[in-house]
Amino acid sequence: MDVHSLEISDEKLFEHYSKEQWMGCDVNKGSYLFDQKILPDYGFKVLEASPDNSIIGENTSIILKTEENISKDIKAISTNLTLEDIVGQEKAKSKCKIVMKYLENPENFGEWAPKNILFYGVPGTGKTMLAKSLANELNVPLYLVKATSLIGDHVGDGARQIHDLFEMANKTSPSVIFIDEIDAIALHRKFQSIRGDVSEIVNALLTEMDGISNHEGVVTIAATNNPEQLDYAIRSRFEDEFEFVMPSFEERIIMIENFIETMPFEVEVSSKKLAQMSKGMSGRDIKEKLLKSALHRALYDDKEKIELKHFEEGLNSYKSKNDNSKNMFV
Repeated sequence: MDVHSLEISDEKLFEHYSKEQWMGCDVNKGSYLFDQKILPDYGFKVLEASPDNSIIGENTSIILKTEENISKDIKAISTNLTLEDIVGQEKAKSKCKIVMKYLENPENFGEWAPKNILFYGVPGTGKTMLAKSLANELNVPLYLVKATSLIGDHVGDGARQIHDLFEMANKTSPSVIFIDEIDAIALHRKFQSIRGDVSEIVNALLTEMDGISNHEGVVTIAATNNPEQLDYAIRSRFEDEFEFVMPSFEERIIMIENFIETMPFEVEVSSKKLAQMSKGMSGRDIKEKLLKSALHRALYDDKEKIELKHFEEGLNSYKSKNDNSKNMFV
């Protein structure tokens, strides 16, 4: 399938041309309008429609947004996180020093630059947090994308986004690219029936990671929960892998104390007791499945303090859901 690029020199003329052929058509966000004149069956995706479920009429305004304009929407995210905000993961934080030293003086490293790093470990253990804090500590742009968002509606969309992403990172270097859930596009072929567009995305990513284009001052970090399931061609491009582990008992105490400080209700249970109860839980699960769940249960009971029973009920619900999900594959 060929993907044509479209150049419009006169936007007003295009608007007149469009209204003439699509007059009376229903439009809503996500729908498609197809050209029947110059480029038969060329599809235009409706990115926004105001109001939704509208009908194109004489007074309708049609604005064309090309791929070139879309690529301009790639923006760096900002955060106030620091390395001190991350409890535990001392090995991963220590290994980040080489990345930090490189981004501080990219020209000093040459071919020895740490270009591609893989973060791996259980969900909720701080992979994204570390990438954010790393970029913030260095005051460099961070381009954070989920791999699933790179799979477009047409063959070629994802590959184009990859190239645009690296081009933007180059323009603003030193910078960090963080690709979350990379296994969504780079799963080993024995685990999936690979689509043509996904294959193109992988090839585009390999091209950028290989540094065929010069990416001085750009570090690519990818994250996965299952490194052993990654395609070997992708995994072999990472010069180093940082493991993220579950928090220890002492680390859970610190996490819980930090979380409790910001909770709107008083907690009647000691952080040590909660750390014992949360054995085997990630930092994210402690916050979302234990503490937040207990807070909501206290609200249901019209209480102004969070009691032990609220934590026990939340924990039992969490364990029950976990057991059920595991039994689905037995």
